[in-house]
Amino acid sequence: MNKPLRKAVLPVAGLGTRFLPATKAMAKEMLPVVDKPLIQYAVEEARAAGIEQFCLVTGRGKTALIDHFDHAYELEATLRERNKAETLRLLESTTISPGSIATVRQQVPLGLGHAIWCARAFIGDDPFAILLPDDMVLSDTPCLAQLAEAYRETGGNVVAVTEVPWEHTNRYGILDIGHDDGRLVEVKGLVEKPDPKDAPSNLSIIGRYVLLPHVLMALSRMDRGAGGEVQLTDAMAKMIGFTPFHGLRYEGKRFDCGDKIGYLEAQIAFALKRPDLAPQVREFLKKYPGDEV
Repeated sequence: MNKPLRKAVLPVAGLGTRFLPATKAMAKEMLPVVDKPLIQYAVEEARAAGIEQFCLVTGRGKTALIDHFDHAYELEATLRERNKAETLRLLESTTISPGSIATVRQQVPLGLGHAIWCARAFIGDDPFAILLPDDMVLSDTPCLAQLAEAYRETGGNVVAVTEVPWEHTNRYGILDIGHDDGRLVEVKGLVEKPDPKDAPSNLSIIGRYVLLPHVLMALSRMDRGAGGEVQLTDAMAKMIGFTPFHGLRYEGKRFDCGDKIGYLEAQIAFALKRPDLAPQVREFLKKYPGDEV
């Protein structure tokens, strides 16, 4: 029987240099999409998948991420005095129950694999999810909930995958695939950022994973890969053949919010899904026909 999936690791130590100067004094994961920061979307998605315990792998200057999920007593008191019940309910959605959130510090930027290794005490012997807040997925069923269901089916590692243009394979972790039923893809191998001419497929991993704790053994070797960093992709590749490993073609639209264009597109897409905002958004978009932008 599969161990239940109850833990999630969120690597949030990055500097956010692509969004300077906005991120000079603010964590990039606190950038808002409509009216919620990226980190809150990630936590809400994890909760919808049954996650109960969270570990944020942070860096210097990231204390606002933890504060966001804490009680803001002065603000809450002021809202009560002003009878702002609806606003208070919005704040309640940001709190995480006591003892359910932990943080570890990634002191040196040695890559995603190193960030996950930093959370090894939190992970222990349990399966765990990884969510990269930069990646947002707009879908009817939250992306991680889809992965959690696939994990319950397969009992092994599952990563969310999507097709990318062949000329962009050198930007992503790419799958070498076996059996493919159109939804679940058998993973025969993984290659980090291969040259397009050497790529085994154009199926790319996005920032959603469900992994077994065995990956920590490979990460503990601190082998350096692409860019001189400890690559999670390389550690996952060492698990192939020992445990089931699948890619899931998830349902939904992915937005790369680590990129300015992806971030701006996410603003519009998520606003259009909001009944309270969609009519006004559609109206103001009419003011900007393509030829005049």
